[in-house]
Formats: sequence, C-alpha cells, structure tokens
Amino acid sequence: MEISWRKNLYIIWSAQLIAMIGMSMVIPFLPLYVKDLGVTDITEVKRWSGLVVSGVFITAVIATPVWGWLGDRVGKKKMVLRAIFGLAVSQLLIGFSQDVVQLFIFRMVQGALSGFIAAALALVSSNTPKEKSGYAIGFLASSTAAGNLLGPFVGGLLADAFGYRNVFFITSGICAISGLLVFAFVKEINGTRNRDSDIWDNYNFVFKNLRIKYAMLLLVISAAAISMIQPLFALFIERKLGTTAYLATITGSIFGVVGLFQVISSSFWGKLNDKRQVRKNLAWALVGAGAGYALHVVSTGVWELIPIRALLGLCIGGVMPSLFSFINKCIPDHRKGGVMGIASSFTMLGNLIGPISSGYIASFTSINFVFILSGVILASASILAYNKLKEKPNDDVKIPEKEKSVIKEEIAAGILE
Repeated sequence: MEISWRKNLYIIWSAQLIAMIGMSMVIPFLPLYVKDLGVTDITEVKRWSGLVVSGVFITAVIATPVWGWLGDRVGKKKMVLRAIFGLAVSQLLIGFSQDVVQLFIFRMVQGALSGFIAAALALVSSNTPKEKSGYAIGFLASSTAAGNLLGPFVGGLLADAFGYRNVFFITSGICAISGLLVFAFVKEINGTRNRDSDIWDNYNFVFKNLRIKYAMLLLVISAAAISMIQPLFALFIERKLGTTAYLATITGSIFGVVGLFQVISSSFWGKLNDKRQVRKNLAWALVGAGAGYALHVVSTGVWELIPIRALLGLCIGGVMPSLFSFINKCIPDHRKGGVMGIASSFTMLGNLIGPISSGYIASFTSINFVFILSGVILASASILAYNKLKEKPNDDVKIPEKEKSVIKEEIAAGILE
C-alpha cells in the first residue's frame, strides 16, 4: 500500500506536468495563431483571442463535475485516462483548424474532454492514506505550477523552431505517451464505487455541508483575486520600465518568479496541512498572498519586485492545495470524484471572473488599485477561512437513505470515521 500510493502519485505528477505544459505552452502565441488563420483586423484579433482563450473554461465549468461523478461510478483511473487522451485528441483537432471558428470550437472541445486536474486530484486523494493526503495534494499542485511556469517558455521555443500549428501536434503526441504511462503503471488502490446516486446528489451534498460550501466560495474568491492581475502585469512592468528592447523578456522572467516559488512551496504547505489544522495554514497563506500583491504598488523599481514575487509565490503555493486538502477531509471516498470535479469547476469560474473584472475595474480606476484590491480580497478571505473552515465531524449533512448502506460499508471497512 505504502509503495503503491507513492508510485501512483509520482506517475500522476509526471502526467499532470506534461498536461499542464501542453495546456499552457500555446497561450502566448494563440493570438498569432488566430492571425495565421486569416483574422487580420487588430480589433477582431483581440476579440477572437479572448474567445479562444476562454473557450476551454466555458465548457470545462460544465463538464468537469459530470466527469467527476462518472469517475465515482466507473473508476477514477478511467477518468484520468479519458482526460489525458481527451487532451491529446483536442490538441490534434486544434492543429488541423482551418479557420478561427474551428479553433474556437476545438478549444471548447478541449474543455469538454480534458479536466485532467480534477481527475488526478480525485484519484490521488482517494488512493492516498488520510495522514498523507495533504502532502499528496500539495505535491500534485507543484506539477501544475511547474507546468504553467515551463509551458510558455517551451511553447515559444517550439513555435519558433517548428511553427505554431506543429506545436499542437507535438503536444498531442506527448500527451498520448503520458496517457500510456498512466495506463501501464498506475493502479487504482481504492476501487470504491458509487452507483446509486446521480450527479445532483453531489451538489446537494456540497450545498448542505456548510464547511464545504464556504470552501467552494473561497475557491472562487481566491482564484479570481489571484488571476485578476495576470492581464495587467505586462502593462504594470511597462509603466515602470518605459520603452525597452527587452520588455517581454523581463516581464516573462519576473512573472515566472511566482511559479518557481509555488513549485518550491506547494509540498511544504501540503505537509503542514497533515500536521496542523488546514484553516490556520490557509489563513496565513491568504494573508501573505494579499500582502504580496499590495507590496507591488510600493515598489520603486522592477528588480525590487523579485523578492516580492517570491513571497507571493511562496504564499500562493499554499492557497489552492490547502482548500482542496480541506475539501478532501470533508468527503467520503465514494464522492471524491464528483465533489472534486465541482471544486475544480468553481476554481475555473474564479479564473474566468478575475481577468474579466480586472480589465473593467482598471479602466475606471488604475492598475495599482487592482493590485491593492486583490490584496484586500485575499486578506479578507483569510478571516472567512479561519472562522468557517473548522475541522469537526461531518454531522451537519443529511444523508439520503439510498446512500446510508454505502457509508455503513465504508465505516465498517475503516474508510470513514
């Protein structure tokens, strides 16, 4: 058991790293690919670029909870395989796009078919001993941060070397190889199935559990506050630097500091969540992240941002892993796929709200105000987290009659306490 769950974790970590690199490596040149597909007017390029980037999230928000529910019924490993091969298929289709409408449709197909993060979370959390679940979720989160850090750099190199279209074919092949590794070497240890409930039972479970409900709210708030800076960061750096030949390189390097320190800190926060109450760790992580965003405003030069971004990365590395660790502690194994799917969809919703709202807010105020607002939101969220995410027996949830037999079996087997 000890060896198997660690082996699963390391293989899933590697597969998720590849998947995240594949998903993020195309983002920097998607507007250029839009132009390659025949869109020439700059206003139309901007409009279609926004639609193409958001296309994944539009369908993923809806599809991810469905795939999670299905994973509880047929097996979580199957959903991991479906997600990684779905990503491979969608990247292949994107590479064959003949116009921007097809590109948008195939990006939505990617959102509908993939959902690898939610599937991996469900498999790892249900196959890891309870006392190690915080570490496992934190360690898994480091692959997401590493993929987002490496993806744009690798994508830029491949696009320059082979052309935009071929990058999608390369990504498709790498994802397929990763899927074969999961198929061959990952073993689903805990094969608990939940064949009696429907997808709406998972939503009822979430919204009747006050602690999980607050955790979901915090997922949306945190994801929105963290992502609302992303569209404005290049403009923020440009204002500090002025015109320079190396603006893109400097912006990318400083932006990447956060991802680097997320990779470093995620496992640390995960281990801490196994030793202390999650709400305490999460509160500190949110306060630190809020301070990190606010400190951007008082910096007088670009190089001062490096330690500030390092602090931000160290703290952000503890936000999402802590929230997912808390949710994991509140749900039985036979629901982990469905509830983790819902949690991932709430995170995606926050990632949609953040960038859209920041552009609107900045147009009426300033970029500095958005940084401060993000810091205030995160710091305020720490109060909510500390007061509402208390770990206690799950006695405030009404269990449907048809599920009581399943839960009794899990209690007898020692899965639930």
